[in-house]
Amino acid sequence: MKIVLAPDSFKESMSATEAVAAMRAGVLEVIPDAECIGVPMADGGEGTVDAVVDALHGQHVETEVADPFGRTITARYGYIPLRQLAVIEMAAASGLELIPPDQRDIRRASTFGVGQLIRSALDRGAEELLIGLGGSATNDGGAGMLTALGASFVDVDGTPLEPGGAALRHLDHIDVAGLDPRLRDVRIRVASDVTAPLLGPTGASAVFGPQKGATPADVEILEAALTQLATVSYKTLGNVNPQRPGVGAAGGLGFALVEFLGAETKPGVDEVAETVGLERAVSGADWVLTGEGSVDAQTVMGKTPFGVAQVAVRAGARVAIFAGRVAPDASVLLGHGVERLIAITADGTPLEQALREGAQSLTRATVDFCREITG
Repeated sequence: MKIVLAPDSFKESMSATEAVAAMRAGVLEVIPDAECIGVPMADGGEGTVDAVVDALHGQHVETEVADPFGRTITARYGYIPLRQLAVIEMAAASGLELIPPDQRDIRRASTFGVGQLIRSALDRGAEELLIGLGGSATNDGGAGMLTALGASFVDVDGTPLEPGGAALRHLDHIDVAGLDPRLRDVRIRVASDVTAPLLGPTGASAVFGPQKGATPADVEILEAALTQLATVSYKTLGNVNPQRPGVGAAGGLGFALVEFLGAETKPGVDEVAETVGLERAVSGADWVLTGEGSVDAQTVMGKTPFGVAQVAVRAGARVAIFAGRVAPDASVLLGHGVERLIAITADGTPLEQALREGAQSLTRATVDFCREITG
């Protein structure tokens, strides 16, 4: 029997790689001769670097970058030498979790550190970049990233703008002549489950700004700033589309990556699946086991278990999803090729205990599942 293990991380409990190990222990306890293939997964958010590095036997690289407010921190990205592929989570440099809640200021937060991560990857010889856009603290339309890569953003007097999204209200000109020439020869792929445009009521500022601490007044300022960015970008590049789905991801970082750097965009789980070779792995599989910390009706909106299930169903494999919590409305997944939804934690288990015992619970649930399918 061929069983593919392709979970995401179980947040705050175990990484995707640890979840694969827990599942494998359960499978082999019941079916010792099973062909078990582990493919750690992610959807472009937290855990993407670790999942890809582990799946492709890469390495972690640490480098000093600026945090959202310009303070020096050490950030990490993944590198796979055989493919000259760098895997970057923008949140490693410009993430919301880097800033304590009482210090957050979305108007000043910059993506400059993301550009520094990209530069480091280029210095290492990367010819392909996979960039995950989850968890940002920023709303600067990617201006900070482009500045770190050699572009300049100036006001009507030719003075460089201050970092952060709010300053873009005063943008008059963008000079891209200084952009790192190596970017022309690099394939950039963006992994995100956000479909928001840059502007408007469903855009970066209006939808995600409040989640990062923006007040209604901040949202108004940032919307005006990104509108000015789109206007000047049009003058600079000749043709941009701020309403393209997904360019509002990470406070508009998606806009800069797509319009200025020619990045390709796909749902995050699809990008990761392509990168780690999930389709090849599930070929001929009897079962594919996936999962993450919690599944509910929103899982069908591009979360890892749903993306894995779609690849598995196309390959003719049967699918089971394991989760710490299975919400009642997760039953919608049963209409998309998923055969089993399995909660690994008993109702009423204290959260701290559930997180601490996640790996053991996942192994135990996998054992029970394998006993069922082998009769």
